[in-house]
Amino acid sequence: MKISGFTFIRNAITYDYPIVEAIQSILPICDEVIVAVGKSEDATLDLIKSINPTKIKIIETVWDDSLRAGGKVLADETDKAFKAIAEDTDWAFYIQGDEVVHEEDLEKIKEEMLRWKDAPKVDGLLFNYRHFYGSYDYVGTNSRWYPHEIRIIKNRSDIFSYQDAQGFRKGKNEKLNVKPIDAFIHHYGWVKEPEIQQKKRENFNKYWHSDDWMDKNVHDKNDFSYEEGMHSLTRFKGTHPQVMHERIAAKNWKLDRDISVDRTTLKEKLKGGIKKYTGLDFSYRNYRILR
Repeated sequence: MKISGFTFIRNAITYDYPIVEAIQSILPICDEVIVAVGKSEDATLDLIKSINPTKIKIIETVWDDSLRAGGKVLADETDKAFKAIAEDTDWAFYIQGDEVVHEEDLEKIKEEMLRWKDAPKVDGLLFNYRHFYGSYDYVGTNSRWYPHEIRIIKNRSDIFSYQDAQGFRKGKNEKLNVKPIDAFIHHYGWVKEPEIQQKKRENFNKYWHSDDWMDKNVHDKNDFSYEEGMHSLTRFKGTHPQVMHERIAAKNWKLDRDISVDRTTLKEKLKGGIKKYTGLDFSYRNYRILR
């Protein structure tokens, strides 16, 4: 069984992406990792070259900044990396620049890939998610945080990155058939020093919105305020991936907010109650789960 990782990145240093940790987290079970490195204003290319020259395959790209509707450029860059993996690859392991896999899950993930490799109805594997917010100590619990997403797909030409590269589809825009696996993606996209988080937010709005929208809605600030997402957080009681330990130890800001106060909105409480007592789940699902 051959496994290829793939990802894309641009200006990783400027916006403090844990891309090195992301790649290192899947590297032990990958035969190669394709990294689409967009033309950057910093030393991102050199950073990627420093990881593991024997396994890393770099393709240098130029982002089409005109693809601004719905973050389409992110899917475009994902597809560039996906199409560059080896033809004899069985499974393609997608990891974004702010996502990390725990080393304790790697053997389990590999076992699931082997289990479903020759199952024609299975297009991909579905991961659980932990979304950290503001601090490495807290995770989001309300419906704004997607609980699952596809991160492993079959190496097939009919599969493509969907919308803003959150997930995948196939053929004529069909949802993938997936098998859930008991493994987690640790998402750290909302854990950055507030000044850098603000710069990242301002930059990434460009990939979803027009110039007019930007002029009306994006205001320059020195620091990002984590206040707006402080409701529905819970303390993380597990362990972080080993590759993240150095980054976590170097964190230089504090989340000064008492999360013991319940700030869950009425809408979220109603959703939670319905899910608890009826089993109905309002979470976004860009996939079909095979039972």
